[in-house]
Amino acid sequence: MVKSTIEKILTEELAEIWALLTNEEKRKLIDNFTIHNYKKNQIIYAEKEDPEYLWALIDGKVKKYKDGVGGRVQILRLVNPGQYFGYRAFFAGEPYVSSAATIEPSTLGTLPMSLVEEMISKNNRLAMFFIHELSRNLGNSDTKIVNLTQKHIRGRLAEALIVLLDTYGYEEDDNMTLKIYMAREDLANLSNMTTSNAIRTLSNFVTEKIIVVDGRKIKILNEPMLRKISKFG
Repeated sequence: MVKSTIEKILTEELAEIWALLTNEEKRKLIDNFTIHNYKKNQIIYAEKEDPEYLWALIDGKVKKYKDGVGGRVQILRLVNPGQYFGYRAFFAGEPYVSSAATIEPSTLGTLPMSLVEEMISKNNRLAMFFIHELSRNLGNSDTKIVNLTQKHIRGRLAEALIVLLDTYGYEEDDNMTLKIYMAREDLANLSNMTTSNAIRTLSNFVTEKIIVVDGRKIKILNEPMLRKISKFG
């Protein structure tokens, strides 16, 4: 890919980091940034692999997940275009403790973590950016742990739907349909419940006229009620 195209992607899609760099660092970023195209449900990296790259989602949707007891999977985080992931394990000096995969066809960019480490050592603003990102993600993880362990099934599924809404938004044509079509199994894994419980709870929400379900499409009819269930469920 020509450098002008990479520079355009970096300045538009990864503006947060780009704005913190010196001209020399920007040149190094352009020279070392690699674009990758992934198919739907393709693994990006797997648990126990050694971290080598900072991953940036340019287009598409990505989930970070961890295999649990008895083959159960827990989705830990959903990644939005313009967000970064896969770097925590490198800073911790350990292999990946979770895996990442695409939810739909996606375009991603990579930077060698050795270069990121070199730039952080010389750029205090970039170092503070990563400290802020790690701290924010840690806070979100703490909140998720409490919610998954203390909320009932209805509250957990409602929260999962709100997470999808807050992360990806609505389809523009109706401003009601979630802009992500997630399999029931993935929805259950995001909510820490069995697939059968997820399907049953979705059906209850349909009966209560909170949502409408059409295959993998979910239309939210009563967002305030869904947020209320998510908060107090």
